[in-house]
Amino acid sequence: MQGVRADRHCRYGCPSLIERGGIMKKIVIALGGNALGDTLPEQMKNVKKTVKVIADLIEDGNTIILSHGNGPQVGMINTAMGELNKAQPDMPVVPMSVCDAMSQGYIGYDLQNALREELLDRGITKGVCTLITQVIVDRGDPAFKSPSKPIGRFMTKDEADELVRLGYTVCEDSGRGYRRTIPSPMPKEIVELDVIKTLVNSGAVVIAAGGGGIPVAREGGNHLRGVGAVIDKDFASCLMAKELDADCLVILTAVENVSVNFNKPNQKELRDVTVSEMEKYIAEGHFAPGSMLPKVEAAVDFAKSKKGRTAIITHLNTARDGINGKTGTRITL
Repeated sequence: MQGVRADRHCRYGCPSLIERGGIMKKIVIALGGNALGDTLPEQMKNVKKTVKVIADLIEDGNTIILSHGNGPQVGMINTAMGELNKAQPDMPVVPMSVCDAMSQGYIGYDLQNALREELLDRGITKGVCTLITQVIVDRGDPAFKSPSKPIGRFMTKDEADELVRLGYTVCEDSGRGYRRTIPSPMPKEIVELDVIKTLVNSGAVVIAAGGGGIPVAREGGNHLRGVGAVIDKDFASCLMAKELDADCLVILTAVENVSVNFNKPNQKELRDVTVSEMEKYIAEGHFAPGSMLPKVEAAVDFAKSKKGRTAIITHLNTARDGINGKTGTRITL
């Protein structure tokens, strides 16, 4: 129940929220890359830690919907599929939309198994499921004219030049090397939204819109066609949180608080801030594009969408304290 105090023990025997002084919330959590790692072994290890935090929030009585990034994973899959095509030219090239779907499946598989196990270890019997999610984008989105989302492995200058020669777009990524870039259009509509709502209302923990969702575009009538792009997971999570009428959007990243004047002598951590204050900081250019900026923009978009909604940006390890108002950057209208 959204925003309502519990007045009894939950069906799983955990203490009621009113006994703990809490309020039940519907929360969409966007897991950042630090919660997953860059390789499969790292992911399997990190997911075990991640689900403990998620289970804490569920044990507190909150309704949790999970989303996650897929940057390293979808890049790895795309690279592997490209190498397969080189080794076996008769094998067709796998579209980026299919790579997105693959990443949703295998990340969700690890998350749902680990979270189910953690909940059962705590005596909580609750369904956990991953929903392969399509998200509609507009083919007229300006992002298609300026591909900016880095994917895949880092390359040398020579490797990057070869990709450019073949017609791909490449960028230098924060002094770490060169990476291929693809469009990152804004999400417009979540195709499986009604299914997500049904699963959430049944009491399940739903993992949806992973990696920002599989980008698809309408092509006459009811047909949807995959698009060669990657949707920012923070914007997709924001859209999902608004459509589910969530109380909170929690964006987990590598820092406990967002800062202005980052890495300067006058660096200032932001704690409780208003939408108008954050919009001022955005206009002043305090947040790096492709890094903190999309997180802040998505958080602001959610917080201003309806009175009473809160967006929180914080570290995985401080998520519970952030939701309880003890830390993190909390943005409200």
